[in-house]
Amino acid sequence: MTKGHYFLAAASLALVGCSTSGGAETQSASRKAPTSAANSSSSATAKAAFNKDPYPSTYKAYAGQPTAVRGATIFDGEGGRIDNGTILLLNGKVEAVGGAELVVPANYVVVDGQGKFVTPGIIDVHSHLGDYPSPGVEAHSDGNEMTSPTTPEVWSEHSVWPQDPGFSRALANGGVTALQILPGSANLMGGRSVTLKNVPSRTVQGMKFPNAPYGLKMACGENPKRVYGAKGRAPSTRMGNFAVNRQTWARAVSYKKKLDEGKAVERDLAMETLAGVLSGEILMHNHCYRADEMAQVVDMSKEFGYHVSTFHHAVEAYKIGDILARENICAALWADWWGFKMEGYDSVPENVPMVHQAGACTIVHSDDENQIQRLNQEAAKALRAGRRMGMTISDETAWTWLGINPAKALGIDKVTGSLKAGKMADVVLWNGHPFSAYTRPEKVWVDGAMLYDANNPKLRPVSDFELGQPGEGDVK
Repeated sequence: MTKGHYFLAAASLALVGCSTSGGAETQSASRKAPTSAANSSSSATAKAAFNKDPYPSTYKAYAGQPTAVRGATIFDGEGGRIDNGTILLLNGKVEAVGGAELVVPANYVVVDGQGKFVTPGIIDVHSHLGDYPSPGVEAHSDGNEMTSPTTPEVWSEHSVWPQDPGFSRALANGGVTALQILPGSANLMGGRSVTLKNVPSRTVQGMKFPNAPYGLKMACGENPKRVYGAKGRAPSTRMGNFAVNRQTWARAVSYKKKLDEGKAVERDLAMETLAGVLSGEILMHNHCYRADEMAQVVDMSKEFGYHVSTFHHAVEAYKIGDILARENICAALWADWWGFKMEGYDSVPENVPMVHQAGACTIVHSDDENQIQRLNQEAAKALRAGRRMGMTISDETAWTWLGINPAKALGIDKVTGSLKAGKMADVVLWNGHPFSAYTRPEKVWVDGAMLYDANNPKLRPVSDFELGQPGEGDVK
């Protein structure tokens, strides 16, 4: 079976039981009954008529088999470590995690983990894969709706191209098993994000992480004021950014009040998204660099009654780690990207460990189709910078930056992000220490199905688009 045929066959497996699908900076609940024709023709509709999940997940896990990995060092994703450990995978879940004494049933496939490491699959909270896919041409540039400074009505999933070769690169080279796809940062309110399982599928619905909450992407600072100032319209300053945001949130508060009172309102897709944020159903993800601006956003969130789930990029987060911890806000950070614009100038290599030491939820993220393939190395760089500064942070603790913390930021930590019994069996077996630049994923399981095996050319997902193209499968 060829690599191309593997993708098609595997995708067919994921289709069983599905209704429609298989399993850059500036650049599930079940389906509800459709609204009746009479209701849909009305210009005003009551709160109960709005379908909050019109594009539901059709994700079905690929078929797996009972599996045990024995003898590996296990980082559980929550700061725990087991040397000479054993992990059992059954029916798409982690069945058990323990030491060498853990009994492996006779019918399990046993994988030798001696000298290797097991971690939960990496979760990237900031990606534009599918919205800015490869090849990176203008025809594929679908991540920024740069026609208005506030576009909360757009949904990133409606731009995702499932055949983006970046998805399989992230899986095979980076051990990434789940990721959030965000709109770009040209707009103050860029639109809804979507969380995906990193699996081959014919449609984005077939990748959508079941029951994961939506997110709203916002951006402060230079990008919106540059993009719209250049068009001769507001905002062109930071005070303009806040004024447009506040006026939009004021409208959203009024809209939600009418919904809560059961009043008839004209359907407004933008206001629906913002009302979802105000109610806590949709999580807030805010691109923001400067410490003072993040503090002002926190004040704005209190003015209008929403909560910031995560500040992204946040190169000055080290200055306000205590505030982030107090407000229960995660910081999704780069290890050492800085200086490419003025608001990104005042960074330090110790940003990640300093925020961690302040007690805040700390995450290492990518925002890049190449960096997503080596987030383990990015976390290693940050860990090393912290140790040079005198911080004592263990390897297994640092893996929380790629495991349970991004899961918390995405609202999926109850089902993934760590190797605990009953959680999704999203697992990576690394061929060496995962913080080494020489280490690569050897095997990757998503919901207990082995979707990548470095030692088996047939287990390397390749999208149909890649077949016959230079670099097919990115074999290294």
